[in-house]
Amino acid sequence: MSAAPAAATSGGAASAILARFFYQRSLRTRVVLSQLPLSISMLLVLAVVVVIRPATLQDPLFQAGLWLHAALLLACAVVPWHRLPFPSFLAIPYLDFAAIALSREGSGELLANLGLLVLFPVFWLAASGLARRTSVLASFACTLLLAWLPLLAGGRTTLEDLSHPFLLPLMMLGIAVSVSVMTNSMDAQRLSLEAKDLELRQALQASHGRQQLLDVILDTVSVGLVAVDAQGHDVLLNRTQRKFHRIASPNGNHDPGEPDLLIYAADRSTLLPVQDRPIRRAVRGEAFTDNLIWIGTGPGARALSSTARPITNAAGHFDGSVVAFYDVTDLVTALAAKDDFVANISHELRTPLTSILGFLGLALDDPASLPPELTNYLKVAERNADRLLTLVSDLLSVAAGSFEIRPRPTDLADLVEQSLDSAAPAAADHGVTLVNECQSALPVLGDIGRLGQVLDNLVSNAVKYTPDGGTVTIRGRLADASVVCEVQDTGIGMDSGEKAEAFTKFFRAGAVRRTAIPGVGLGLAITKAIVESHGGSISLRSEPGMGTTVRFELPGGVADDEAASEAVVAVAPARGARADPAGVDSADVAGNGWEVRAHAR
Repeated sequence: MSAAPAAATSGGAASAILARFFYQRSLRTRVVLSQLPLSISMLLVLAVVVVIRPATLQDPLFQAGLWLHAALLLACAVVPWHRLPFPSFLAIPYLDFAAIALSREGSGELLANLGLLVLFPVFWLAASGLARRTSVLASFACTLLLAWLPLLAGGRTTLEDLSHPFLLPLMMLGIAVSVSVMTNSMDAQRLSLEAKDLELRQALQASHGRQQLLDVILDTVSVGLVAVDAQGHDVLLNRTQRKFHRIASPNGNHDPGEPDLLIYAADRSTLLPVQDRPIRRAVRGEAFTDNLIWIGTGPGARALSSTARPITNAAGHFDGSVVAFYDVTDLVTALAAKDDFVANISHELRTPLTSILGFLGLALDDPASLPPELTNYLKVAERNADRLLTLVSDLLSVAAGSFEIRPRPTDLADLVEQSLDSAAPAAADHGVTLVNECQSALPVLGDIGRLGQVLDNLVSNAVKYTPDGGTVTIRGRLADASVVCEVQDTGIGMDSGEKAEAFTKFFRAGAVRRTAIPGVGLGLAITKAIVESHGGSISLRSEPGMGTTVRFELPGGVADDEAASEAVVAVAPARGARADPAGVDSADVAGNGWEVRAHAR
């Protein structure tokens, strides 16, 4: 460490000590402390005189000096300096020069060096920080006068005589200048420290204000918030989260640990393992969204949607996590009521529709006996009734959350041809060109009817949402062990918000609603469920005015196991779908997830 930083450090320490033990005291105390070193020195001088030459005590000048020293110390202690003009206390060091002069003259040759005590008033004046130049010059002048006083009293006024005692005033001048410079630097440091202290106090006060504001905001929101550090300790917990914690606590346990909390999976009956609970997952650094759980038991149980985001430090390392819990009990209940309503209405509609289709079929069995115009009317009625029955069946499947998959070896390319043939009349009516760019053979193991339903949904959507003169292209290819199929249109497209909701049940884009294109918003939701039930995946790309491309991927190849063709796959709500124990699908809360359960017939 260089000398300059060391000096600055020592100066800062000295300023801190002076600020703590000197400047923070009252003005009267500081005056007494400034006078005390000289008074103690005079007491020591008095002790020396008493021991060595008691006769000096009889000298009038010495006595006058002692009494003046005592009077000055008493004045320091009793005078209310804070009520007088601030620099008035500097009269004390100037009078100290007179007291030292009397004491030195009264002591004779015994204490010839007593004049060195002028160091104390010189130091006081120079360190006062008031009128520094005047104090320095006055210190030099008073010391010089003190040195010349015996010469002037003895009549020795020659230049040579007056130059002999000149060393002491010069020394005091140097000391006064040094002390003044040091005091100036220390005062600057003290003021700087006081300014920094004020800034710190203001910053601390502002921090307390922000903390109070944050606490009020966190306790005001209806979302449960908890922040944990990297070790899993709670750093922040708002009022709503404390309420959720009480609901999840077992009866009689007022301070439960994490394993004791009643936290259940989306089925409301399976107690979640500790490692699968939102807080523990967040401590492991996981990020997740809309993870549905249930807390508590009985009528007071609540459904919570949890979301977690990790916190990283400056080095990019995991430093904790924030978890938010949203009470979605009312939403889950509303969704359950909605699905119950859809299921009941669909079930009530299915019976009369089946009867209508039956009688229409009977009527059309002998078209020759009917007028041609009536036959056409009946066919239109049958076609629309059939479409309505399909819609009712889809509504029932969505409400129940299950349907059967019967996989068998099939060629997806043939299904594409059939789907294009079915969509050709509608495409011709809309002036839409259908293009098939599939490979000649696309072997998969799947349910022919359900995969045909996937292609029909995607192609019919593409035709419906493509303006006249547009193009719908289907591409199919083999990719490693998978079959990839894309349905691309040049239609109206969707924005980013609509893309995120595209596979949600009953969702319809704004442009579709404005143009009154028929539909209920179930096609893509069912399509996604069917693709995922086959072990595949589906995604969507779209830009407003640029068209939409739906891409799905299925496991390729043909199973060697003949029993596979006889398997039946039941598709039910997956864990991500968050179904309640009554079988009500809450997929709209946590995504349209499905899981597949296969069994032999």
